[in-house]
Order: sequence, then structure tokens, then C-alpha cells
Amino acid sequence: MITVNSDGKIMVRRCLVTLRPFRLFVLGIGFFTLCFLMTSLGGQFSSRRLGDSPFTVHTEVIGALESRVVLRKMSDLLELMVKRMDTMVRLENGSELRRGDEEHAVDRFPPGAKLMEKIQAIAQNVSDIAMKVDQILRNSVLHSKVSEGQRDQCEVPNDPKYPDCSGKVEWMHARWTSDPCYAFFGVDGTECSFLIYLSEVEWFCPLMSWRNQTAVLPAPKPLPKVQAAFQSNLSHLLELIGSGKESLIFMKRRIKQLAAHWALAARRLEAKLKGARRDQKQILIHIGFLTEESGDVFSPRVLKGGPLGEMVQWADILAVLFVLGHNLKITVSLKELQSNLGVPPGRGSCPLTVPLPFDLIYTDYHGLQQMKQHMGLSFKKYRCRFRVIDTFGTEPAYNHEEYATLHGYRTNWGYWNFNPKQFMTMFPHTPDNSFMGFVSEELNSTEKQLIKNNKASNMAVVYGKEASIWKVRGKEKFLGILNKYMEIHGTVYYETQRPPEVPAFVKNHGLLPQQEFQQLLRKAKLFIGFGFPYEGPAPLEAIANGCIFLQSRFSPPHSSLNHEFFRGKPTSREVFSQHPYAENFIGKPHVWTVDYNNSEEFEAAIKAIMRIQVEPYLPYEYTCEGMLERIYAYIQHQDFCATTEPSPLVAPPQPARAPTALGPNATHLIWPHNASLGSEAWPPVHSLQGWLAETGRTCTDTCLDRGLICEPSFFYFLNTQDAFLKLNVSCDRTESEMNHLYPAFAQLGQECYLQKEPILYSCAGSNTKYRRLCPCRDFQKGQVALCQDCL
Repeated sequence: MITVNSDGKIMVRRCLVTLRPFRLFVLGIGFFTLCFLMTSLGGQFSSRRLGDSPFTVHTEVIGALESRVVLRKMSDLLELMVKRMDTMVRLENGSELRRGDEEHAVDRFPPGAKLMEKIQAIAQNVSDIAMKVDQILRNSVLHSKVSEGQRDQCEVPNDPKYPDCSGKVEWMHARWTSDPCYAFFGVDGTECSFLIYLSEVEWFCPLMSWRNQTAVLPAPKPLPKVQAAFQSNLSHLLELIGSGKESLIFMKRRIKQLAAHWALAARRLEAKLKGARRDQKQILIHIGFLTEESGDVFSPRVLKGGPLGEMVQWADILAVLFVLGHNLKITVSLKELQSNLGVPPGRGSCPLTVPLPFDLIYTDYHGLQQMKQHMGLSFKKYRCRFRVIDTFGTEPAYNHEEYATLHGYRTNWGYWNFNPKQFMTMFPHTPDNSFMGFVSEELNSTEKQLIKNNKASNMAVVYGKEASIWKVRGKEKFLGILNKYMEIHGTVYYETQRPPEVPAFVKNHGLLPQQEFQQLLRKAKLFIGFGFPYEGPAPLEAIANGCIFLQSRFSPPHSSLNHEFFRGKPTSREVFSQHPYAENFIGKPHVWTVDYNNSEEFEAAIKAIMRIQVEPYLPYEYTCEGMLERIYAYIQHQDFCATTEPSPLVAPPQPARAPTALGPNATHLIWPHNASLGSEAWPPVHSLQGWLAETGRTCTDTCLDRGLICEPSFFYFLNTQDAFLKLNVSCDRTESEMNHLYPAFAQLGQECYLQKEPILYSCAGSNTKYRRLCPCRDFQKGQVALCQDCL
């Protein structure tokens, strides 16, 4: 122990007071020592994980040798500092000239001995740390020497069950430092570390026989199945959604507004199911377009009249999944997503650290891209669990990566190699996809009568809350005609002054809260669209509140080939009006579609609308009960996880195939009711009708012409030469190829073509060269997504 002369205390104290940098230096030494202790010693323990390879320790040991040297130098430095201070004290002891002046200074500062003791303690602690590090190093080096022999024995196995193993090892040699996640899993550049990683973390190599299998993380036992119970109290859902974004506040407000309707719908569906058992699903809901990383352009526009269709749909999705009794996790940030998935640190090249704890994942294209970037190989492994909310749909030709690339269908939003039914649309316009939808508020008989009594006969409301919508060409002409017969109202957002795009004769209310907007609709007779936005929820809300919807007919139809809005979207669908669902599935008297460029046709429509009265109308599939019923059926019956092993493509489980039979009048094929094969298929295969389309017609249109819906899962049962023969189609030659139009018959050459790739089965698409063989089915009235026996 170094002692300090008591007569030198004053000198030391004054030195520490006047030389403040010295005091900071002493404190800095102490802080640095503490940090070094945490990073050096703490790292020795925290970095050790279950499943680390033996040679991981060896890598850490090399770094720790340097740590020991630094610690010893710090100890020597502190010891030297204390000795020099002692020398200064002894020199001061010989001078007594200013002792009296310093007596008052002593009282202002703590005893110098205490500070000296702290410095000595730091020096002693650093010395102790160096000794402990030295001890740990000896143990670690000893352990690494034990494994050294095994490290040298690692050879790349030649196993035909793992043909990609050697190639993956070579790749790891060249690229293992490209992502820190490899080091996180114990990779250190040696052959053994590559093989252990590729066999225990990924699945490209066989397990090493010499490895202690307890180091391999065992697959956790699945959670016991819990029966799902319908929920009518939505307060917990509102807590799960959180707050902080205008978009989330909007969605919570909508859920509250419809809470009573959801509760009633749950009671009705529960009675219809008669106590049927339902397993509770673990569901992750990641709303990617609301994350900061994707720009979150919607939240700032909620209060400015921006498009709300996506948020309306997501609010209803959250409600329906919760009401069905499933366990939900909701994320709107990348950080939350990574935490819930178990993403390892790094750049997303490695699989998840734990098996995916979710049965289903609902997300959008933004969220899908984020998960692909951070899940590594786990994205392919679990792709069958995704459900993608896709407003405008994704056709199979755009979804198949290789096919899209070879045939010019590749876009920024396609090529996911999913089963097309994993994409879920806002309207049932693409039978290749599933129909998610949304809901509108359903009115009771009293409310309907009240609306009927209060309807104005000459009041019109314009569809569109943004001023840009009013910039449509020729609006002055048709609005001038409308103004002769009706009082025109708008709900265009503005901050300080009236938007110049809105004519003076239009009464603009500004942006209205949802309930006030509904009151306006309940009074108005006409809801008129200017051609944009496409396929939003507002026209259905207007029709549900007793309005007639007037929209423009597009000639030529809008598509990705001729309209900027659709360019880049993974669909070739042609849109013949602003709202095709309203035109095709509702129609007159509730929906009128006319050519706005034809003044006579437009004015005639206005006169006809003035003369008629309509009741509020809402299709069943857009009620709370209809959506609840539909999503229940999807969760119960749609299973795209055909295999447990990762596969480049995910196809649904294929039931056994049996011959079809010729239907009445010998016009189409049917599935025999007495056939036992195919009973496990969903939708039930006995609803199948196989029709041969006319040249150049899509299967979607071919089925609709017969009052049916195209069902892509039934292509499997028609994809045989026997099906063509039963329809009296003579095939001089039959080939099996990868083409989204097959199965089909080419009249030129009398050739029949069968489909080679299951995920390319498509209701969409046509060619004047082919007559397509189309699978159709029946559907419930007001619920096109479900066949009559689908529930």
C-alpha cells in the first residue's frame, strides 16, 4: 500500500482543484476501466450461445490476449501515477510559506486521502481484472486445444441427399463476412464452422456425426391447441392497435363505430356453425405501408382527404380476425416486426433464430418486401403462411418468377411464386386470388325508412375528397348538365381558400368526419364519380345509404397497357368503368354506367334517375356477417403448406384425380356426385362445371356468361387429355408446357396443351389462337367467394 504524507494533503487538494483536466483524467480512467470490463469479460460470456461451435472460443481467445495486455498496461499506468503524486506531496512538505492561506481552502474540499484511496482502488481493480482474464484465457485455450483435432477433420460430405452442400460451402468461403449474422451463428471462416452452420442453422448439409447433438437447438414442441371463441368485446383489440399515427386513430375510430355490428354478426355465425370446433390461430398482422421505412404516406393524408380505402380494409381485417377469436400480434414498424419474428442481427441473409411462432401472417406488398429482406431462407420456408392484402390483384402470369421473366410479365410487385390464392383483393375481380373485401354499415328497417322519408329529389354528391380529382377533362360540360337538374355538393379538402378546381356552383362542405359524410349521403339522391379513384369503398357506402351511383364508362378500357395508374401492377385486367364490381354485380337501378363524353346519353341518364326511387342496398358479402363468414371459411379450409420441406414453388395439396363426366345436353363437364375421389378438395369438387371457352375469351368471362365463377383450384381435374375427348375435341397431338393459358385447345393443328406448372393455373388471360378449358363453379347469392356448399 502506498502512503501519503499528511502534510502534503493541502498540496494535493490544491493541485486537484486547479488542474481540472487532471481530475477529468482520473475519472476517465475509471470509466474506461468499467467499460473495458463489460466489453472484454462480459463478451466472453454473453457471446457464448447454445449451438456455438468449439472453435468460436478460439476466435474470442485471440482477441482476449490483446485485452490482457491492455489491462496490464492500464494497471502499470495507474501505479506510476500514484507514485508521482506521492513525490509531489513530499516536495510540498518542505514549504511552509503559505500554510496559513491554505487552511481556508481545505474546508472547501473533501479530504484528499479519500481521492487517493479511490485511485489506488482503481489500480487494484485493474490488476485483479488482468488476473481474471488471464485465468479465463488459460481455460479457453485448453478447451480450444481439445477441439483442435476435430476442427482439422472436417470434410465436405458427399451425400446425394444434400447435392448443394459443396457449393454452399464454397459460397461461404467467399462470402461469409458479407453479413454479420453468420458470425452471430458461430461462423469463423473455418471449414467446420461452415458445415455446422449449413447443417444446423440452414439445411443444405447433413449433420456432423461428431457434433454434440445437444448443441443443436431442438424444435420446440407445438403449443397445445386452444379452441377459438367468438369475441364481442373489442376493447383489447383497440389496445393491440396502439396509437401515435393518424392512420391508427382512424382505424380504431372505425372499429368502434362498427362494434355493435361485429357483435351481432359473431352471434349469427356462431349459431350457424352450431358449435363446430375451431382451433385458435397465432396470427401476425404487419401493415407494411404504415411503417416509416416504406414512407407511410397515408398517415399525413388522413386529415387532408387522401385515399382511405386501404385503411378501411385493414381496420375491418383486424376486426374480423379478432372477432373470430384468434390470437393477434399487430406491427406497424420494422423494429416490432424483427422482434416478433426473431430476426438475427445483420443484413437479413440468415434464417430466423427460432421457428416461426405464427400460423398465418397477413401483410401487404410493402410488408412482404420487408420480410423477404430480413427473414433469409426462412422466408421461403414459411412462404405458405403468408396472406397478402392486394387491392388490384396479382395474376398467375406475373406471380411465377421464371415465367414472368421469360414472357414479359415481370413487374415491381410480382414474381413471388406464391399460390395465387394467397393474394387477397378488395373486390372479387380476380378469381385467381382470394376475396378479402371490407364492410359497410348495414341499416335496419327503421333506418331505411327514415332515409326514404328524408331523401332530397335533386341533390348530388361528388365522389372525391382531393382537389386533384376535380381536374378531370371535360368536367365543366357534364357538370353543367347535372347542375340543370340537381344541386351539386362536394367534400373537397382545403386549408385556407376554396380549391380553384371546384366550380362556383358546387357547394363544398370541406372534408367531413365519417358520420357527417354518411348523413350527407343519406340525404342525397345521386353519388357521381369522375372516373377516379378506382374501386374504392365509397360507392358501396353511398348505395347502402340509398344513393344511386353514376359512373363513367371507359372506352377503350383502362389497363396497364394504356393507363399510368395501372402500369407496373401485376395484372393485365381491363377496367371498363370506375367501379367494375358495382357495374357487374349490382347494376341498375342502383348503378348507372354511361359515356360522359356523350352529352345526350349523360343527360338521358340524369332524367331517368330523377324519376326513380331506390331502397338502400348492400351486397351480403360486404356486411359484417358476410365478411366474417368468408374469412372463417378461408382460415378453416385454405392450407397452402403442402409439404414440410422448403420448396421453390408452393402448390396446394393435390387430391386424387378421377374422370369427369359429360353434363346435361353434352355441353360441359361435371363431377359425378357418386364419386368418392376428390372429397377432400375445397371448394367441394362436386360444384365443378368444365366449359370450353370460345376463341379469345378468358375463363373469368366464360364462367360469368353462364352465371358461374371461375375456380382455379379445379383446373387440376380438367388438366387431362380425357377431358378434351369427353367434350368431343379431337387432339392430334397433346403436349404439356408451362403457360398460363393452359389447358387449352389450338384449332390450328388440332393440338391440345396441358398445364405443366400448377401455380400457373389462371382464370385470366386469353389468346385468339386458343379455346381454353375452364373450370367453373356455383356461388352463394351475394357471396361470390363461396360455393353453395363451401361453408
